[in-house]
Amino acid sequence: MGSKQDVEAGSKAKYGAYDDALVEPERELLLPTGSDSSTASTVSTPRYSLVHLVCAFVGGAALCIGARFLLDVSGIAGPPRLGDDVRAQAPPYVGSTEVHHFPPVAPTNAFPDLFPTSVGYPGGTPTGAEPGLIATAPSLPLQTGAAQLVAPPKIHKHIHSTHDDNMEEEEEEYHKHYKSDRPFNLFRSWGNLSPWYSVPRRAFGVDDTAEPPAGCVVTGLHLLHRHGARYPTAWTNFGGPAKFATRLHESASQWEATGQLAFLNEWTYKLGEEVLTPFGRQQLYDLGVSMRLKYGFLLKNFTETNTIPVFRTESQDRMLASALNFAIGFFGYPFEGQYQQLITIEANGFNNTFAPYKTCPNAKAAGKADRSLPYVREWVSHFLAEARERLSRAMIGKDGLQGEFAWTGEEVYEMMQMCAYETVALGYSRFCDLFTEEEWEGFNYALDLTFWYDSAFGSPVARVQGVGYLQELVARLTHIPIATHNSSTNATLHTPETFPLDHALYVDATHEVVVLNIITALNLSTLAASGPLPADHIPKDRSFRSADLAPFATNMQFQLLSCASTPEPQIRIIINDGVVPLHGIRTCPYDDKHGMCPLPAFIEAQQETIQGTDWAWGCHGDWEVPPGSAWNSTTGDTPQA
Repeated sequence: MGSKQDVEAGSKAKYGAYDDALVEPERELLLPTGSDSSTASTVSTPRYSLVHLVCAFVGGAALCIGARFLLDVSGIAGPPRLGDDVRAQAPPYVGSTEVHHFPPVAPTNAFPDLFPTSVGYPGGTPTGAEPGLIATAPSLPLQTGAAQLVAPPKIHKHIHSTHDDNMEEEEEEYHKHYKSDRPFNLFRSWGNLSPWYSVPRRAFGVDDTAEPPAGCVVTGLHLLHRHGARYPTAWTNFGGPAKFATRLHESASQWEATGQLAFLNEWTYKLGEEVLTPFGRQQLYDLGVSMRLKYGFLLKNFTETNTIPVFRTESQDRMLASALNFAIGFFGYPFEGQYQQLITIEANGFNNTFAPYKTCPNAKAAGKADRSLPYVREWVSHFLAEARERLSRAMIGKDGLQGEFAWTGEEVYEMMQMCAYETVALGYSRFCDLFTEEEWEGFNYALDLTFWYDSAFGSPVARVQGVGYLQELVARLTHIPIATHNSSTNATLHTPETFPLDHALYVDATHEVVVLNIITALNLSTLAASGPLPADHIPKDRSFRSADLAPFATNMQFQLLSCASTPEPQIRIIINDGVVPLHGIRTCPYDDKHGMCPLPAFIEAQQETIQGTDWAWGCHGDWEVPPGSAWNSTTGDTPQA
């Protein structure tokens, strides 16, 4: 506790000369008549009588009451206090959408003729040899972080009860539901909303890396990748940041946020819809650079045959932008003349292996395409119960009562989505540190449930949607055109010009749901080993993780290899730098420590899958599956008639 002098000094430091001007005249008024401040006696006769002082006090009190009344009715009084008989409310703009339009429609200083992109005089332009890290380096660079994104300085592991006698029980419950076999990383805890990263060695079961085994060389590459980080999509069957913002905005007069949520009192919704974010553009540019450094030597094949590569994407804005950013990274600017970009159409009625759901009605049917919904709802009720209560206590309702404005479990889930989306769009989000490590692990698993049951091994429409790409892959691997277009393949675009069969390098861009459809159709069954996924706890060492398999900019490499130890060409599948076991494929060896399979055996198994998959029945058949766990799959197959 400071001294009286310290307090007075602090007061002067805070209020400065204004404080001195206010206090000193008061002292003078109370001095005895005919005295100065140095000689005044404390018992001298006062200058004003007691009557004067009482009148002054009563008059001052009346003025204060009147001023308070005028401030209250004018609406400019200070903020209400908890317990006051007033209505809590946030500013009316809270939750409204904030949009910055750039570039201007018709800028006044735009003179394109004065700013050409080339003026000649380029200087020396001799090129060098192509890079080939995959063949020359002792190890490959790994994607370990997201340098442009900012995480909160601290996230708590979990929150204990205030009662000591419950701590042991809570610790046991924590380890049962949330214990992870990996160190916590916020950016890897967002399922499909995570930025892509190099998965840990042995993540998929093979103790090897993406470099070719000793005695083997890479002869070809088929690369399938997802688009980069984007704004939220227009539609979702559970959660959705836009729905959260809408509720805040429409109810702004009914609540006031406190504590960790106090930032909501000034918060506006700053996210667009579906297009790439700046970080998403960077992801694809960086991926292009990375693939050029690893596999640039494959371009020699094109020089020798006097051809250029054909890469494919589709027409959605984020898909085309992702492909072009990849091309700028891979080829450099300008990329014209170095490759050809095929743009397929994503719209109802157009066959497209990158968007098979557009011609597969059952892939959009309730109860078939959204099997995850009851699982996700149940899991959210478990893992967000404490967070829901905790964050509801931070809200003051319209009658000034704490917790009166209560969050639903889905709205708390939307806050977690907001953390991920704001981070990849704006670089940082205040929503992220509202939750604990265990809650983020729960969020990660909620997205595993979503994609397991809607797009992967637990979905009755997964394999049938992935089979079209399998047909294209087999056509390229065998150099034989597809004979019958009976799935999502587009016969119009399967010409020698738009779908070449003899190239050493292919690059295709698609969505995460299609990547998972294809993984399922390939029968990479080791990834399904821990399924079906339960809705009441997280399986230990689970084999299916959407953050590992389908994050923003996920990339799946089909490596073709020639090995001195065997006359048959080999194939390996690398997902986000992790080698995937192929022994779930019937014809592939069980014990290959490098994850390789003889190419003829691999092709044979995929041809069996193609022949055994009925597009007409899976996509157009009149079949049903019971809700919940009454029917389950770990192969992504459609129920048979």
